[in-house]
Amino acid sequence: MNDRNTLPIFRNEQAWYGPELKKSPQFWTHLFTDQELEALDGVIHRVESTGKDLLSIDSNDLRGLDNLMPLAEKIKQAVLYGPGLMLLRGFPVNEYSLRQSAIAYWSLGRLLGAPVSQNGKGHVLGHVANLGLDYADPAVRGYQTSSRLPYHTDSSDIVGLLCLRPAKAGGLSSVVSSTTVWNELAAKHPDKARILLGDFHRTRWGEIPEGQLPYSSSPVFVPLGNRMYANYVRSGIRKAQLLAEVPKLTDEQNEALDCLDAMTSNPGLYLDMEFEPGDMQFLSNFSIFHSRTAYEDWPEPERRRHLLRLWLACDDGPEVPEPLLRRNGVTKRGRPNGIEVPGVALNAPMEPA
Repeated sequence: MNDRNTLPIFRNEQAWYGPELKKSPQFWTHLFTDQELEALDGVIHRVESTGKDLLSIDSNDLRGLDNLMPLAEKIKQAVLYGPGLMLLRGFPVNEYSLRQSAIAYWSLGRLLGAPVSQNGKGHVLGHVANLGLDYADPAVRGYQTSSRLPYHTDSSDIVGLLCLRPAKAGGLSSVVSSTTVWNELAAKHPDKARILLGDFHRTRWGEIPEGQLPYSSSPVFVPLGNRMYANYVRSGIRKAQLLAEVPKLTDEQNEALDCLDAMTSNPGLYLDMEFEPGDMQFLSNFSIFHSRTAYEDWPEPERRRHLLRLWLACDDGPEVPEPLLRRNGVTKRGRPNGIEVPGVALNAPMEPA
């Protein structure tokens, strides 16, 4: 834009308001067809007959998924280039074992992108479940607790969830367009929006890639072309303040982050989803902030809330601004590569850990 003091406003498919999007579920939901479920069932039984680990599944195992290709393209278009979200319903998790559900979910994910590590343990298949840990501990990630998760993004193109079992109460999935959040900040709080275009430091506690510092530095918002990209984890920024080498946040930075958090919690902006068993959710990490309400679990271990998670790197995704690739490594084609720690092999555990 000609006026350097004017902040850009983005009017594109990524800019939406939750209450309006809720009125048009046909744009972001899909009910599995019989043909699609048959294709997933087929790959389950092919892989089960071999006894392969998820990481050993190859293109030969995935043959016969032609009926899923139109769905995969629909998901990628919506998540990578459209509103940034897709919710699939109707996968019969109650008819399958945990491993069988994981095979189906992994196989669909493979049609969207390459699974990458989600933590310092090399997990390419994540388990979102309450392990009874303290979210205040710098080494603990929020998905290992039942606490509310503030709005944030992850370190990949797409984050996906498969609901095996919902909570007894709570645990709503909340999403908000980070583009809309930016637009609202730029229009109503431009001074704070400008601060969010500058670098913030985020801890890599226990998840330090080879040759990297124990913290990363990147802006919350980065414009590129006709899109606004976002990268945000307030807890990571807060925990980085415990590192002696990290500069202390200024009052202005803290106020800008508070303003951002308040904006994401505006009911006129966000969209809540209640997960049902078998729901699969796919989100863009660059155009969506996602959150979760606190939840109460069932007392019986076999009934407790349990979701499977994928982080996917998509070679056919939109160009990613260089500042947002600083968090961790990148793939050979320049996509966010999750969290890779030296000496830790990629693995796909079948139980929460």
